[in-house]
Amino acid sequence: MLRRTFIAVTAAATVATSAFAVSEMDIVDTAVDAGTFTTLVAAAEAAGLVETLKGEGPFTVFAPTDEAFAALPEGTVEGLLEDPEALAAILTYHVVPGKVMSTDLSNEMTATTVNGADVTIMTEGGVMVNDANVVAADIEASNGVIHVIDSVILPAS
Repeated sequence: MLRRTFIAVTAAATVATSAFAVSEMDIVDTAVDAGTFTTLVAAAEAAGLVETLKGEGPFTVFAPTDEAFAALPEGTVEGLLEDPEALAAILTYHVVPGKVMSTDLSNEMTATTVNGADVTIMTEGGVMVNDANVVAADIEASNGVIHVIDSVILPAS
């Protein structure tokens, strides 16, 4: 089951990666080019994180799609956009220093985020970061890698 799930995630990543000119674009440009991360990019701009994510890195970004942000309770995104400090705390919880590829993952692995809090990676029955499913993995950028997730992960209060 795990092998089949990993193959499915890898196949999805291969399809997703083919849509990007990954070797020359940084994480932000790769996300913009994908067209499915407009809320994430707008949030990164509002939090003042774009220049950091365009920096040398490497970074691993667990990137929620626009649909993931839309699934948050009504008014959440708007409220966060008005509170850059809280927004930055949430966004940096989606970033791990270094380049972590899917082949580097193991079940029940923890990773410390730029936020300082840990996320838990599960690889049995599908790859998950906390409660978010990884729907596409290993989308390489010039300064790291993006793993697409289906929900916004929130640090514990």
